[in-house]
Amino acid sequence: MAQTTKIKRLFDKIVDVRPHELRALWLGFIFNFVVLGGYYVIRPIRDNIGAEGLENLSWMFTATLVTMLIANALFSAIVARMARRKFIPIAYRFFIANLIIFFVLMRTLPPAQNIWVGRAFYVWVSVFNLFVVTVFWAFMTDLFNSDQGKRLFGFISVGGTLGGICGGFVTASLVKKLGTVNLLLISAAMLEIAAQCVRFFPVDFHRQDRPAQDPHLPKQEKPIGGGVWSGISHAFRSPYLLGICAFMLLHAITSTLVYFQQADITAHQFHDRAARTAFFAWVDLSVNALTIGIQIFLTGRLLKWLGVGMTLALLPVISLIGFLWMGITPVLSLLVVFQTLRRAGNYAVSRPAREVLFTVLRREDKYKAKSFMDTFVYRAGDQIGAWSYPVLKWFGLGLTGISFVAAPLAAIWCVLSLWLGRKQRAFAHAKERADAAPLGDIVAPEPA
Repeated sequence: MAQTTKIKRLFDKIVDVRPHELRALWLGFIFNFVVLGGYYVIRPIRDNIGAEGLENLSWMFTATLVTMLIANALFSAIVARMARRKFIPIAYRFFIANLIIFFVLMRTLPPAQNIWVGRAFYVWVSVFNLFVVTVFWAFMTDLFNSDQGKRLFGFISVGGTLGGICGGFVTASLVKKLGTVNLLLISAAMLEIAAQCVRFFPVDFHRQDRPAQDPHLPKQEKPIGGGVWSGISHAFRSPYLLGICAFMLLHAITSTLVYFQQADITAHQFHDRAARTAFFAWVDLSVNALTIGIQIFLTGRLLKWLGVGMTLALLPVISLIGFLWMGITPVLSLLVVFQTLRRAGNYAVSRPAREVLFTVLRREDKYKAKSFMDTFVYRAGDQIGAWSYPVLKWFGLGLTGISFVAAPLAAIWCVLSLWLGRKQRAFAHAKERADAAPLGDIVAPEPA
């Protein structure tokens, strides 16, 4: 009994959760664990393909962008006609079917054709990783309100980090024993668990502290509705959503520049394929180990103490310092430190804060506009970064010059983060007033 009390006190210090939120919190934790775990099992495989085909990397990014636009249209069409508890499992099982197809192709095709399968797999993973995570977080922002997001998203993110650690460890330790191809089945199994998680979220869980018998609460979930392209049109009509688009672009551009620097350096440092894959996996483990410490002890507190805007600005500040640092000393060891800090800052601090931005949106925008921004806009930033890197190298800029070009982008990104934080706070206050009204209508940000 005393031991249970100590554990409860420790848990209360980690996350500020209300009794009626516990089930949804732990389900979100497990859901995030298997989604990120499944991705991190195959992420090193994708990174190895990118390092082996550095000369084709820009074209693979272009193919990813085109695929992402098509996938967004299909996703929006499904979302418009189905309730979230139906379309989310369907989305995950679609990706499971894709993994099985890649497994069969990689096991049966000759090496010459497997090169093209590898390139297709690289593009597919680049689409897959954003969609599965975006769908998860869209569901979370639909379940939890702004205040709950600030309190709970940090702990839910811990589940994803543990999943990333588990997935990276599986690949690092088993890739030489099982082979690369067999790891795809492990990823598929974790995605099926994710699809099952949706069923167990409490149907009566609501985002305000209202009694369950409140007659204004819907008895059954309805389809999201709207048109196939409504997410895109809404994103371009609202200054707030445009600001999030710009945030995603700057994040993606700077991330891609660092990714290309990593691929450039590791291609020259490692000549053994398995060793390079293991290196990427161990880097992922390092990132996730740092991330989980920050998420447990700092994320919720930072959102509470600093607010959304200041918390969002931390990652651009890390990026600014890192690019300046790489501009002075462009070596692999420093790049690994920069990547580790940057990625840990993204997963532990920036991602939970960014998801809070979406809690003030209408339900349709949480799935459609968010999906468009988290996938297509993010990959558009990837595309800009992917083609900017060879262009900058063509102009004679090396790692030093490219780093100094990226530093001003990080400074602009920082200013934008502060502006988004102020807008989110204003919309959250307006939404709280609307939720207090008899019908509890949700007020989405309107174009200014």
